[in-house]
Amino acid sequence: MKKKILSILLSVFAIALIFADKDPRETEWYKPEPPRVTPGKTIGQPPSDAVILFDGKDASKWETKDKKPVQWKVANGEMIIAPGSGPVYTKEFFGDCQLHIEFKSPDPKNFNGQNRGNSGIFLQSTYEVQVLDGDNNHTYVNGMVGSIYKQSAPLANAYTKNGEWQVYDIYWKAPVFSTDDKLISPAVITVVLNGILIQNNLTLKGDTPYIGFPTYKAHGRLPLMLQDHGTEVAYRNIWIRDL
Repeated sequence: MKKKILSILLSVFAIALIFADKDPRETEWYKPEPPRVTPGKTIGQPPSDAVILFDGKDASKWETKDKKPVQWKVANGEMIIAPGSGPVYTKEFFGDCQLHIEFKSPDPKNFNGQNRGNSGIFLQSTYEVQVLDGDNNHTYVNGMVGSIYKQSAPLANAYTKNGEWQVYDIYWKAPVFSTDDKLISPAVITVVLNGILIQNNLTLKGDTPYIGFPTYKAHGRLPLMLQDHGTEVAYRNIWIRDL
């Protein structure tokens, strides 16, 4: 017993000698301090540094591909797709970001699969997070709600019910390209749907085409795009933070 106690004491003494000439401040830093950001008053509301892309009043932060005013309907705090009018783009360009966006699928009527409540959220106008009615709606899993279109099925189907608001929180690390347009680092995305993690730090293989395989083409900051896929999907409470 005495030998064991002596061994412990010697070990403690040895450790003390190792750190005797060390200063804990060597591994501490105090500047630069992170900026102060005030959270929203309730969950899902924009923090103080967010860019408000749609506050329920107008679509003035959005435009068509040819820079014209959008034709999507704004009513009751919602921005609703006008089928056939085309996608809408933010006037502002973004790279790395945190995006909050809420959507609601229209009445499914007799539609099923990809024809039911289809739209899409395109980061940098290129990389699609699928918007689709997920209420008992069978389709290919890498094209269902929460998928990174044609690249990655969601970890879970977190869609609630048709007619209810669905909440996306998306964390985006943009791809980086060299000055000669070669890929330095690929895009990485994390997606949370209705509070449930469904894409966990996923590395993208490239863009998200309907036909063919993903590829990367060099680009910089680009607008956020919402897709018109022919159904009256509604959006609300859209905000974004530059990271």
